[in-house]
Amino acid sequence: MPRPHYIAILEGLLQGCRPDRGSLTTLFDTENPEELAALFEAAYKMKLRYVGRIVRLRGLIEISNICAKNCHYCGIRGSNRVLHRYTMTREEILSAARFALDCNYGSLVLQAGERCDRSWIEWITELVREIKHLSSGQLGITLSLGEQTAATYRQWFEAGAHRYLLRIESSNPELYAKMHPADHLFARREKCLEELGDIGYQVGTGVMTGLPGQNAEDLADDVFFFRHHDVDMIGLGPYIPHPHTPMGRRLIARFNPAKALLSARKMIAVTRLVLRDVNIASTTALQALADDGREQGLLSGANVIMPNMSPTANRADYELYTNKPGLDENAAETRAKLEQAIDVIGEKIGYGEWGDSPHALGKRKVP
Repeated sequence: MPRPHYIAILEGLLQGCRPDRGSLTTLFDTENPEELAALFEAAYKMKLRYVGRIVRLRGLIEISNICAKNCHYCGIRGSNRVLHRYTMTREEILSAARFALDCNYGSLVLQAGERCDRSWIEWITELVREIKHLSSGQLGITLSLGEQTAATYRQWFEAGAHRYLLRIESSNPELYAKMHPADHLFARREKCLEELGDIGYQVGTGVMTGLPGQNAEDLADDVFFFRHHDVDMIGLGPYIPHPHTPMGRRLIARFNPAKALLSARKMIAVTRLVLRDVNIASTTALQALADDGREQGLLSGANVIMPNMSPTANRADYELYTNKPGLDENAAETRAKLEQAIDVIGEKIGYGEWGDSPHALGKRKVP
């Protein structure tokens, strides 16, 4: 049976109470199956109340795996010499954008490794403009291109991008430092989030769960970090070790996929209960842990899925983590499987919409 205190916390959140750190820690700490079931049920109720059963799509185009950063956990880190590097051509990217338009997806994500060179910045600017032109402004554009200067963020915003995803991976500066080289500064990443909001982007961030050394208090603080920065969208995912990274080499032998999936689902659920009306992605990494991982994410409170629209020839090379799903599926096959999976759990895809979160739309109404 669930503990009365545990149920009281869930009921308080459903009634709109603001939680303290201890309450969230209690939610994250449990391994009781009945308490977990109650957590996911409560999160789904909150999801229905604020964002409904409509799944928002973001057609994901992984435009390049070239990265100037060297994060200790990431498969496309700059010093990974095993990886074949690529950058999609302009024509390939625009073709994927046209496919998204034809499929009535409504929104795209352009994702790549982090680069700050001038030629890259100008190329992205032109891509955003061309995508807006070819779709007559119908396609919403989210960028996930890492840390940049405020001037670059503004240039891309003025070109037509309106959402930006910059995950922090952990709000604990000590954990962040263990995951990154000394020249990767948590304070700079946090500053980027503030700059993005000031420019006018809908701002997204997120963390990994199941990190070595991470505890329930850290996860609670992550949720409070999201709330403090008033973010509009969240990308949450489990840490999955990659063998060609310093962290992965140490941890891959004892990795537990079921435990990793559960930790991510708990984070989705607690984030939904606290932030209520934001967009939360059920990431592809969940599907790497279980065939129905993304559906489990939706049932835990997520409402966004990012079907991969990258050419099959490039998908294996954009390997942030191992066991990436859908490597041999083309974009049409991915779409068909996704529709079927979402229908099975009783939800529907919101076609032809940008799918901005109610949280972001509410900000526009404020004088």
